[in-house]
Amino acid sequence: MKLTQELAVYFQQRFHSEYPLFLEAFSEPAPTSIRLNPTKSDSSEEVDSVPWAEHGHYLAKRPSFTLDPRFHAGAYYVQEASSMFLEEVCKQVLPLDNDLNVLDLCAAPGGKSTHLLSLLSQESLLVANEVIRSRANILVENIAKWGRHNAIVSNNDPRDFQLLEGFFDVILVDAPCSGEGMFRKDPKAMREWSPSHVQLCVDRQRRILMDVWAALKPGGHLIYSTCTYNPKENEENLAWFLTQVEATTLDLSLPAAWGVQDIRYQNIHGYGLYPHRLKGEGLFMSVLRKEEGKAWHPPKRKKGQPYFDKPHKDVIQQVAHWLKRPEELHMIQINDQLTALSAPAVRKMESLYRYLRVRYGGVALAEVKRKDIRPAHALALYTGLEQESLSVHEVEREEALTFLRKKPWPLALPKGWHLISYQSLGLGWVKGVPGRINNYYPQHWRIRM
Repeated sequence: MKLTQELAVYFQQRFHSEYPLFLEAFSEPAPTSIRLNPTKSDSSEEVDSVPWAEHGHYLAKRPSFTLDPRFHAGAYYVQEASSMFLEEVCKQVLPLDNDLNVLDLCAAPGGKSTHLLSLLSQESLLVANEVIRSRANILVENIAKWGRHNAIVSNNDPRDFQLLEGFFDVILVDAPCSGEGMFRKDPKAMREWSPSHVQLCVDRQRRILMDVWAALKPGGHLIYSTCTYNPKENEENLAWFLTQVEATTLDLSLPAAWGVQDIRYQNIHGYGLYPHRLKGEGLFMSVLRKEEGKAWHPPKRKKGQPYFDKPHKDVIQQVAHWLKRPEELHMIQINDQLTALSAPAVRKMESLYRYLRVRYGGVALAEVKRKDIRPAHALALYTGLEQESLSVHEVEREEALTFLRKKPWPLALPKGWHLISYQSLGLGWVKGVPGRINNYYPQHWRIRM
C-alpha cells in the first residue's frame, strides 16, 4: 500500500534517517500474533514468542480464527504484538500480587482488558469500560470468553468516573487516536488521516485525561497509550497534561535487543514501538504516577439494606455444585439473572453498580424463573466451572462448528442440560427435551461463515 504525498512528507519528517527502513517495513505484510489465555491454554510447544509478553506468540500465517472452536472458547485472543507491551509496563510498575482496582477506560474490543485479567490477582477488580454501546456488546463477549469472575463491563463516558474519586489504583487510557500505527493493517484509517483529524484527536485525548484523573487514587498509576506515532497525541499531549495536574512519568528498564524507542520530551518519558525496529505495529506508551488527590471513601450502606438481591437458598445450593470453589464467591440476583462475584469485592461492586451503567459483572451463572434454572452461556466459558458435576459432551471440530453456527444438534442426547466441550474447553449448552435437542448458543454470537 502506498502512502499519500502528504503522509510521505509527514513520515519523512517524523522518522528522518530511519524513513527508508520505515517505508520498507510499511510495504511488508503485518505480522499475525495471538496471546494465550493461561487458564485455558498450554504454551509449552515451540513457537515464535513475543519478547515482552509471556503468553504472546507470532504465527507463521494467519489462519481462519472464525473456524477455530478454541478461539470461541476463549483459549486465546488475537492481538497485535506491540499492544502486548502493556505486560512489561505492568510487571515493572505495578504490585500485581496485590488487591488492585483497575480501570481500562477505552476497552473495546477487549484485547488489553483480557490481558490485564491474565496479569492481575484473582482478588483484584477490573472495570472494562466502553462509551459506545455497540462496542460495549463486543467487549462483554470477549470478557465472558476469558472466563474470569473479577471483572465488570460498563458503558460510561469518562466524566462519569468522577463520581468514583480516588477509587482506582490503576487507570489504563488506550486513547482513541489518528491510528497512524495501524495504517498497514487498516487502510481506512490512512484515508481518514489529516492534520485537522490529528488535532481533533488531541483535543479528545485531553478531555478524556482530565475527566478521568479524579478517579485515580493518590500514588496510583495512569498508563497512557495510543496506536499512533504522532508526538502531538503522545509526548506533547502528556507534557501539556502535566501542566494541569501533579504527576510524574516513570522510567522502564528494557533490553536494547527489543528495539523499543526511548522517547524523552521535556519532563515526559515514553516508549515507542515501530514496525521497522521490531515485529509489530506502531504504539506509544507512558506511565504517570499521581502525586496528590483524594482517597476513595465508599458511601455508607444502611444496615439491613444490601444493594444486591440475595438469591433463594435453594437456588444457591442447586448452582453451587456447578462451581469448583463456590465458597470464594458471593451470589447475587439482578432480576432473573444469577451472578457470582468475588466475595471480597462485593462492597466495591456495590459502588460500581450504583454509579455506573454496568452491562455485565462477575460471571453470569444462570437465569432463574421460578423453579426453572437455565445455566448461562458465560458459565460454560468460566474457568471456575466444575465439569465433573455436569453432563459433558466432548465433540470433534465439525460437531463444534455445527454447534457454534447454532444449527440443530444432530446427535441424540438424554433429557436435560449438557455442556458441549471441545478439547476440554466449554463452548456452551444444549438441552435434551422430548423429540429434539435445543441449541442454546447465543444467537448474536453464532458463526455466520
